[in-house]
Amino acid sequence: MPAKLLWLVPSQSDLGFIHLSHDGNRSLASSRFVSPHMNSLFRYTANKDKKQKWNPNFYSFRTDQRYPCIGSSGSESLSSKVLLVSSMAATSSATAGEMAVSSEEKVYNVVLKQAALVKRQLRRSSGDLDLDVKPDIILPGTLNLLSEAYDRCGEVCAEYAKTFYLGTLLMTPERRRAIWAIYVWCRRTDELVDGPNAPHITPTALDKWEARLEDLFRGRPFDMLDAALSDTVNKFPVDIQPFRDMIEGMRMDLRKSRYKNFDELYLYCYYVAGTVGLMSVPIMGIAPESLATTEGVYNAALALGIANQLTNILRDVGEDAQRGRIYLPQDELAQAGLSDEDIFAGKVTDKWRNFTKEQIKRARMFFDEAEKGVTELTASSRWPVWASLLLYRQILDEIEANDYNNFTKRAYVSKAKKLVALPVAYARSLNNFSSLRKAQT
Repeated sequence: MPAKLLWLVPSQSDLGFIHLSHDGNRSLASSRFVSPHMNSLFRYTANKDKKQKWNPNFYSFRTDQRYPCIGSSGSESLSSKVLLVSSMAATSSATAGEMAVSSEEKVYNVVLKQAALVKRQLRRSSGDLDLDVKPDIILPGTLNLLSEAYDRCGEVCAEYAKTFYLGTLLMTPERRRAIWAIYVWCRRTDELVDGPNAPHITPTALDKWEARLEDLFRGRPFDMLDAALSDTVNKFPVDIQPFRDMIEGMRMDLRKSRYKNFDELYLYCYYVAGTVGLMSVPIMGIAPESLATTEGVYNAALALGIANQLTNILRDVGEDAQRGRIYLPQDELAQAGLSDEDIFAGKVTDKWRNFTKEQIKRARMFFDEAEKGVTELTASSRWPVWASLLLYRQILDEIEANDYNNFTKRAYVSKAKKLVALPVAYARSLNNFSSLRKAQT
């Protein structure tokens, strides 16, 4: 059950900006860190008179053709606090602790690499984040095709992530199009193991998809949608590793249906959701007035992803059980007096309620940490992030309202509540008072 993505979280099926779902880490001796469902492959034929709809029946995985186009200053309290929450959520066993450190180090190394890319870009642009977009490289005959590619990505985003799409309209045209392109790639990737063709997907198919990704980053896109992302990664300081890691998360879904402890689950959540945050931060941009470290902003993005994925898992317990999957820490289930059989039976007992309450508490801690990073983003990027964060967080409230019955009742946020959340999110997006600056005064 891969997640949805981005710090732009999906409202149920939308994306989420800095996504990474799941929480629970242990503090590293020498480093700090916090460690949606994406989509489907489809064939798109340009037609000036009629636009095609996203159709699952059009999904394809052809590889025989190509689309013919183209340490720092400031307080570190944010990342430190993230670590504190991680430590609180980690399991107490020595073995699990060692594993947690290993998982954190693995992901944190990726975080540092992404942050370094952004820092180098900032130095080149003299601190003006609005200058971090490289100029278009226009090849003869490709300008219109590339424009169509971005438009198509926007159409897909508008259809499947309505709330998120609305928020992106406040972003600069360059950032908006780039986020659309990332959304679509993640959605297509997720559909490989969670879409209509999932039963036919093999590790070899994922290897081919990764090879296609490598070509995309080399400027050799396979199709129209790849072309949009290829152009995006050429303009922004986006690294390939998070994209590779997301594909690794899809591989994990093919071979794994149980997780011994939270650390194992945490790594999975990074792969399928946290990666989106790393992809998105360079596009969203960090506010010039922010005093947060680049690593701190990335960590907050990861915290939101963790929270989102934890929420996905709790919401979909019943659906996943029907597929023979349990995305819950086995050791924590045992400590609560529960087993796989209890999950498959789908009975809401006091033991289940108590277990779920603790899982919800963990997710909310990460939402809290994520909120501290949203105000560090550029002003035009905050609304979609706030909207997705507030809406996704409400899913936890709905699980509680359903008396923790996530076996037969699907928790969802009503349209009325969504409409109320949007202006609240917009109001919060106007507040550019950095949480770190506030902490220092």
